[in-house]
Amino acid sequence: MARLQILELPEGSGDDRPPFVLVIDEWTNPFHGLPNEWAEKIGAQGVLVFEETIDIPANEITLSDATDGNVVRIRVEPDLEGFTDTVLAEVAKAQADAVYAAQQARR
Repeated sequence: MARLQILELPEGSGDDRPPFVLVIDEWTNPFHGLPNEWAEKIGAQGVLVFEETIDIPANEITLSDATDGNVVRIRVEPDLEGFTDTVLAEVAKAQADAVYAAQQARR
């Protein structure tokens, strides 16, 4: 099942919120749509899609102040049940909207 991760980017002087890139890994389905359209919808600087597993170290939290001297690492992964179906439905809707708009422009 595909995973979603956020890769935060350095902030610029004119940024009103931290810029980020959406990283989708373990993608196994045929790819439909354009990642840049997805990015625009969610306010990301871009979307990166990989078939392989991509680990972003910044998404791991290390608790190194444990009193017993052990280091604890926590990794949070969302449950994306139904994500693929939702994305494909949104892509199909966007494509239908584009076809409709093109037909209306010809009239």
